[in-house]
Amino acid sequence: MTQDQVAVPAVTRETIHTVDDESFTPENVCIVTGAGSGIGQAVALTAAENGLTVAATDYNEAGLEETVELGETIGVSGSIEPIVGDLTVDDDIERIVAEAATHGSVKYLANIAGMQHIDAIEDFPMESYDRIHQIMLRAPIYLTKLCIPHFQKTNDGQGCVGNMASVHGHYVTSDKVAYNVSKFGLRGLTQSIAAEGDGEIRSFSVSTGYVKTPLVTDQLADTAQQRGISVDEVIEDVMLGQSRVKEMMDPVDVANLFVVGFSKLGRHLDGGDLLFDGGMTLTYE
Repeated sequence: MTQDQVAVPAVTRETIHTVDDESFTPENVCIVTGAGSGIGQAVALTAAENGLTVAATDYNEAGLEETVELGETIGVSGSIEPIVGDLTVDDDIERIVAEAATHGSVKYLANIAGMQHIDAIEDFPMESYDRIHQIMLRAPIYLTKLCIPHFQKTNDGQGCVGNMASVHGHYVTSDKVAYNVSKFGLRGLTQSIAAEGDGEIRSFSVSTGYVKTPLVTDQLADTAQQRGISVDEVIEDVMLGQSRVKEMMDPVDVANLFVVGFSKLGRHLDGGDLLFDGGMTLTYE
């Protein structure tokens, strides 16, 4: 495994899984956060190819433009409506949901947006902790709070929240305290939604190992420096060392799991976690 092998692959129509679902229509809206790159971009494209209207949000306007252009290039079936917003600003969160509702009935929410900071707890800057917490845990809670009334107003009164968790929502690695805490919190949010949703408003989380995204590739150098090892050793020993499947997932692989979770195939997936980690957390040598 070398750095070349963690290059972020492009999403193509052939790699997108589609589900024949009567709720996957242009009248129904799926809000996707972090839609300007990585997994969020892949989820936006995949949801649109499944016929939904996607309210794609990110603070990065150029990234959103790229997502829209990619959708046009591969010819997705649904539309992608870009909404620029900052998930650390409540007014923006409220505006994102309000704008999404102008495009149809808000029925699905994919909380994907994330960031990373590498430091030991005693050195961890609290401003970085607070920002990670705001984006990766507080914003998903507030978005859920705002989306539930829209779910209840849909034709069947149903809706679904999908949360991007991680193996770091099952066990942790060092020097990522804010990320670890946020991912454990997302699993708590997932179960809380299920507890209150009476089977009509469902929730699920997706926990993967390392995925070929900018978030992962951008932390290679910091992790190598923090641990005093090479970048290749980070990939081989830290990221894939405990995994039985010695390759990272593509973003579209993760996006396809969200489609399954949102669809009728996920009817009994409520509060559960889709653990697709290559055997990382449940096996040992």
